[in-house]
Amino acid sequence: MVNTAMIIWTVLTWVAKIAGLKPYTVEIQQGTVMRFWVPSNTISKPKPKPKPNSKPPKPVVVLLHGFCGDGLTTWHYQINSLAKSYTVYIPDLIFFGGSMTDKPDRSLAFQAECLAVGLRKLGVEKCVVVGFSYGGMVAYKMAELYHELVQAVVITGAVLALDESLINKTLEDIGFPSISEMLMPSSVEGVRSLLHVGFNKKFPLPNRLLGDFLKVMFSNRKERNELLDELVLSYKDNIPKFPQQLHLLWGEKDHLLKPEIAQDMKEKLGNKATFHEIKKAGHLAQLERPWTYNRCLKKFISSVMLDERK
Repeated sequence: MVNTAMIIWTVLTWVAKIAGLKPYTVEIQQGTVMRFWVPSNTISKPKPKPKPNSKPPKPVVVLLHGFCGDGLTTWHYQINSLAKSYTVYIPDLIFFGGSMTDKPDRSLAFQAECLAVGLRKLGVEKCVVVGFSYGGMVAYKMAELYHELVQAVVITGAVLALDESLINKTLEDIGFPSISEMLMPSSVEGVRSLLHVGFNKKFPLPNRLLGDFLKVMFSNRKERNELLDELVLSYKDNIPKFPQQLHLLWGEKDHLLKPEIAQDMKEKLGNKATFHEIKKAGHLAQLERPWTYNRCLKKFISSVMLDERK
């Protein structure tokens, strides 16, 4: 029987290709590969093997997905809107989509390192990084470690670091027994509950679709649970001093990480950080209110590019 989630993913690949993107796998190091969706005009024809052949022609925006999807499923509403003005790169993080490693490292720093290496191999020298949820935590780490590469950061639904108290309070509020059971569901009802938490607006979804989504999107369970184990830490008072502008773009009805958490984080990050709320949107603001999200996102990126030219 045809998997409906795979049909949807195939449609999303068409959306990306219409916007001028194509899949390209980068060898980060021996045993580690990352799949990127990259601008077609920066990759040579396959004679005998495709390779990067030019630097990005426009300012670069890199989109980092969350824990329950890959690059295309998370950002399909943003691709065409951004590609008109920017060079867009959409990676799959390690153990998601087409990216894998045989290394034991499960840290955010390793994800950030792989991205930095991969982007440089693709000819990227500077970029604005947009991170959602888990991808937002990776974006923070990229900004901390690679000042010369990351011009600015946009974060949606992600804190700088998780600690036990924040995890316990969040799980208590939304009714999940553990972060693993929330983000790595093993049943159709588990997927349904996860989506209900992610969106502000509740809508019915057929069991068939949720079951197909469960089969496709939650592979590499052992490795992903190890990624979750590495997230439980706290910077406490040792918050990095980011030289970049950081913009927190948040759903007003985010039940996982409420806007009050983002506001508190903005104060701790200092005067380089700004905050904007998207009304009537939950944790998945970029999917629930994409046109509003895109407008806010492009406004911030334009201001970063304007500052660069001054």
